[in-house]
Amino acid sequence: MNILSIQSWVAYGHVGNASAVFPLQRLGAEVWAVNTVQFSNHTGYGAWRGQVFGADLIRDLVTGIEERGALPRCDAILTGYMGDAAIGEAVLDAVMKVRAANPNAVWCCDPVIGDVGRGVFVRPGIPEFMRDRCVPAAGILTPNQFELEWLTGRQIKTLDDAKQAIAELQSRGPRTVLVTSLDVDDTPEDSVDLMAGEEGRYWRVRTPKLPISVNGAGDAIAALFLFHRLRWDDSRLALSAAASSVFGLLRRTSEEKSREILTVAAQEEFVTPSRVFMAQRC
Repeated sequence: MNILSIQSWVAYGHVGNASAVFPLQRLGAEVWAVNTVQFSNHTGYGAWRGQVFGADLIRDLVTGIEERGALPRCDAILTGYMGDAAIGEAVLDAVMKVRAANPNAVWCCDPVIGDVGRGVFVRPGIPEFMRDRCVPAAGILTPNQFELEWLTGRQIKTLDDAKQAIAELQSRGPRTVLVTSLDVDDTPEDSVDLMAGEEGRYWRVRTPKLPISVNGAGDAIAALFLFHRLRWDDSRLALSAAASSVFGLLRRTSEEKSREILTVAAQEEFVTPSRVFMAQRC
């Protein structure tokens, strides 16, 4: 399995490609990582050093991979946070290049816009770019609940609300939608739900809520869901595997009281999760 991953990079900690690449490699995928930034650490610390790379550099790197004759062997493109619309255009160009070489390649887009409690935290214009340009082109979309609401203009309070919002997104383009965090009227206070929808079918998996707030977990779950979806061609199994692995990763991180997710220390969770949560049809 060959995956082109276009995301941010940090020298210290695990977000963006630094959260997604190693789990994919640990599972046996070849990852062609193109970094959109090189920062010392993630921005959640409030201070960081480094630089944002320009769209021309991203295009140049993808062209170099193309010149090696590799794009026909690319099975998927994985993308996350986009710093500005120019980066987004470069990402779309990369997707089009890969699909021209391999029409079966899947684009898994994490439409990073914001989150519950924080609201929109990306630059002006990015939410609209995600809605108008990325959603129609993506094969897999992995919004959180806030992003699902923003992209559809719907409030999500019930399971049926979530199903309707997923179906609306699918009507615009993506075959598969993974909601990476869901809190509806029947979600217990001590739990977190994740939900996937594909071709009129829906599955939900519930895991215990952990006393932890860290960056990078969303990047990991998008990568893991993509891998297992490609591996098994089954969104239910992919949802179960991804949720189980990320729960194990976050549990280990919480036990160690770490500010950063313990991607390397907890790597066995990617291969053999210590606790398995099965997704249920809903």
